[in-house]
Amino acid sequence: MTTHLDISPRRLRSILGHFATGLTVITAQTENGLAGFTCQSFSSLSLEPALVTFSPSRTSTTWPLLRKAGRFTVNILPTEHRHVAAQFARSGAEKFAGVAHTPSPLGNPILADALAWIDCELHQEHAGGDHTIVVASVRSLGARPDGEPLLFFRGEYFGLPSKVRPIESVPQSR
Repeated sequence: MTTHLDISPRRLRSILGHFATGLTVITAQTENGLAGFTCQSFSSLSLEPALVTFSPSRTSTTWPLLRKAGRFTVNILPTEHRHVAAQFARSGAEKFAGVAHTPSPLGNPILADALAWIDCELHQEHAGGDHTIVVASVRSLGARPDGEPLLFFRGEYFGLPSKVRPIESVPQSR
């Protein structure tokens, strides 16, 4: 393995792209109508209290709308939603065109066929370089019983092979 001292944004993006992530679309009913954006930085943060985190770009024009609404839904995307991930990643596009959805308990869009959804309220925000670190309180959630996650790896979309199996059981913490 070669070590490089180059930590330019381009090199950083290339190297960090080796970490596979799931893809989400974060949606809200705002005073300006429906809004949403694709986000791959979503993660569970805490079980007690129930908190999740994600990091929108500081240049995002959508995040300020969701921030002002104070509540939003994280939609975890299934493999078949590659087109949805691409559609919500485009700036200025009509993001909800052709995308079926139903209201969450907090009134935000749950995308049809989402692998899972998490209804949240804004808890905290922190500066994080060229991104904002958002901490959100979980208010309700749900998942469908089938489906596979849409993954992002080395700048490309992937699904899991149909015969994927766990390597070994992960012990549950007590």
